[in-house]
Amino acid sequence: MTASDLEQLLIAHLVRVRGGSSQTWRRAIGKVIVRDPATHAHCNWDIKPSGTAAQRVAIEGLLDEMRLKYSIVTVD
Repeated sequence: MTASDLEQLLIAHLVRVRGGSSQTWRRAIGKVIVRDPATHAHCNWDIKPSGTAAQRVAIEGLLDEMRLKYSIVTVD
């Protein structure tokens, strides 16, 4: 899975579960930060969510689930 695939998956899930527009969630999620898997063997990606407090809570809850399913991503 690529970083942009993961970003699209996160956005689609949040729109489906929480509502709102994909543009709003895209801004709140930001870009997926991909790190070197040699130094981050457990999970090589992260995001720095912004948006409202409720949006950040929704995003952080989803990230825990996604890290278990998709722990390693590649750069686009």
